[in-house]
Amino acid sequence: MKKTFKTLLFAAASLCCLTASAEKYKVIIPFGEDEEGAMAYMVNFDSGDKIDSVIVADKAAVFTGEIDEPVVARVLVDGQRAGTFILESGTIGYNRQHGAFGSMLNDRLKAISDSVGAIAGKFRSAATDAEREAIYSEYQKYIDSQIAQNLDSPIAYYLFIQDAASLEPAEFDAALKKYPALAGYQRVGKIKESHVRRQATSPGNMYTDFEVEYNGKVSRLSDYVAKGRYVLVDYWASWCGPCLRQLPVLKELYSEYKDKGLDVLGVAVWDRPADTEAAIVSHELPWPCIINAGNVPTDLYGINGIPCIILYGPDGKILVRDKQGDELKAAVSEFMEKR
Repeated sequence: MKKTFKTLLFAAASLCCLTASAEKYKVIIPFGEDEEGAMAYMVNFDSGDKIDSVIVADKAAVFTGEIDEPVVARVLVDGQRAGTFILESGTIGYNRQHGAFGSMLNDRLKAISDSVGAIAGKFRSAATDAEREAIYSEYQKYIDSQIAQNLDSPIAYYLFIQDAASLEPAEFDAALKKYPALAGYQRVGKIKESHVRRQATSPGNMYTDFEVEYNGKVSRLSDYVAKGRYVLVDYWASWCGPCLRQLPVLKELYSEYKDKGLDVLGVAVWDRPADTEAAIVSHELPWPCIINAGNVPTDLYGINGIPCIILYGPDGKILVRDKQGDELKAAVSEFMEKR
C-alpha cells in the first residue's frame, strides 16, 4: 500500500505538459554543466518512439515543434531519465523538483499533485493503522475521481499507469473494464501481457531460460540454473535504490549458505553496462552478474519493478519470488535448512 502511494506521489510531481490542438510547442529542460553538449532525446512515454532531439546548450535542452494531440513525453540524456511530462502546445517550463509548468494540462496535473501531497502529509502523520487505511482509501477515491474527470487527456493515462503495475491481475482487469479507453495504450497492454508471463513464472513452475550478449560473450540463465544447486537470482540495476538496499540481505544469505549449496547471480536490467560494472566494484559483489540484460528477462518473467529476486531450486524449479528483506531471508533459510 505505502509503496504504491509513494510511487504515484513522486511520479505525479514529475509530470509536464499538453494541449488539445495541433499547435506549436516549446519545452525547456534545465541541465547542469556535466550535460553540456550532450544529446537530449524527447520520446513518447507510452511507445518509446522518438519525438525530437537537441543538443544541450547553455545548460538547457530546448525542444520546439508542433504536436497534433497531447501525449505523455519523457526526456533522456545519455540513456538517463531527465524529466517526464505531458507534451502539449505552448511554452512548457520544467523544474526538477516540482515538474512541468506553464501549460493547461501540466498546471492541472500540478494541482492534482498538490492535492495528493496534502493527503500524503496526513498519511505520514497518522498515528494508527486504522487512520492510515482511511487516508489511503481517501487517496484512492481521489485518484479514481481524477482519472474519471480527465479521460479526454493523457492525465488519466499517466495517473492510471503509476498504479497499474502493482495491481493484481483481477484488480487490473476490473480497472480496465471501468476505463476501457485506457486499454489502447501500449504500456497498459504490456502490463496485461506481463500478468500472463508472471503467472507462468510463479513458484512451482520451471525456469524460463534467456540469453544476453555483451562484449562478444553470450550468457544464459541456464549457465547457472538447474545445475544441482539452489540459485538466488537478483534482477537489479545500479540506479535502483531499493535494489541497492537488498544487497546486504543477499550478501548475508550468500555468506551463510554458499558452502551449503546456494549460489547468487546478479542480472543487470534496464541499466548501462558501465554503470553496472562500476556498481559491482563499489559494492564489492562477490557473485557473477549477467550484464546488459535490458528488457529480455523482465519481459519473459513479467517483471514490472525491481529488484525482483527469485530463488531457483537445484532442478530449475522456481521456489520463491518477489520477496525482500526478512521475508526473503526466512524463505531462503527454510529451503536451505531442509537440505
